[in-house]
Amino acid sequence: MESKRQQKYSKLIQKELGDIFQRESRSLIGNTMVTVTRVLMSPDLGVAKVYLSFLGGNTQELFDKVNDAKKTIRRNLGQRIGKSVRIIPELALFLDESAAYAQHMDGVISKLDIPEASDEEDEDN
Repeated sequence: MESKRQQKYSKLIQKELGDIFQRESRSLIGNTMVTVTRVLMSPDLGVAKVYLSFLGGNTQELFDKVNDAKKTIRRNLGQRIGKSVRIIPELALFLDESAAYAQHMDGVISKLDIPEASDEEDEDN
């Protein structure tokens, strides 16, 4: 269970990282849309687990590029939130595959052959 302070920092970092990816990281990610889906803070606020989702392009390749540029992203984050936090947290980036999983499950469910309910069953109820 995260404390209120952890939740506050999580929201702040999620908002600022989203803004960084949208405005300042175009050279890194091109026209791909990057979404910061979730940020979890450690109890000492020293580490932020950041979950990213990509729309368009090769997901793993883009994630590797972003992960390699982690220092630059952290520096940009520090310039934005440096006056409101004591420590700029280390960023631990993770690929959020929940959207891809949901899309996969939707495809599996749509391929299922479910017979229609007969009229006799409907009359019994």
